[in-house]
Amino acid sequence: MRSVRFLSLSLLSISSIGLSGCRVSAPSAAETHVVNWTKHHITIGGKKDVNPVAASAENIEDGKQNFTSYCMVCHGLDGQNTGVPFATSISPPIPSLSSAEVQAYTDGQLKWIIKNGISPSGMPASATEFSDDDIWHIVLYIRHLPPAGSLGEPTVYGGSAK
Repeated sequence: MRSVRFLSLSLLSISSIGLSGCRVSAPSAAETHVVNWTKHHITIGGKKDVNPVAASAENIEDGKQNFTSYCMVCHGLDGQNTGVPFATSISPPIPSLSSAEVQAYTDGQLKWIIKNGISPSGMPASATEFSDDDIWHIVLYIRHLPPAGSLGEPTVYGGSAK
């Protein structure tokens, strides 16, 4: 009987230790730094690619239209998660595209991310949705985002676009 009890307690202890390893918690500042450095310097391609599309008002507006047709579901109309109810509750959270982390990417890296996605972050590849030219226009829009909240919230989440 003692051996069964000991075995039961041992299995319970091992299970508890195993399950505690499955607990989800926010990454530490050091973990975040390592991941961001790795993305910016190793895993994200296109670092030296230059945007061939000029940053004119017309081209930025074209980028906004492309962005609104696909990207706004996760990033909001303004690229800053305005009106996206799940943006901060998923892991990893959806970054604001105006954040220093995102704006630190080169134009070529932003194009690469939009085209290829970032696995397993939830950022999907959109190579089948947009041409390279369309993606370069989206990059221009990301570089010239409007103020947070100025475009309203996506209607898909019950908001009203302005």
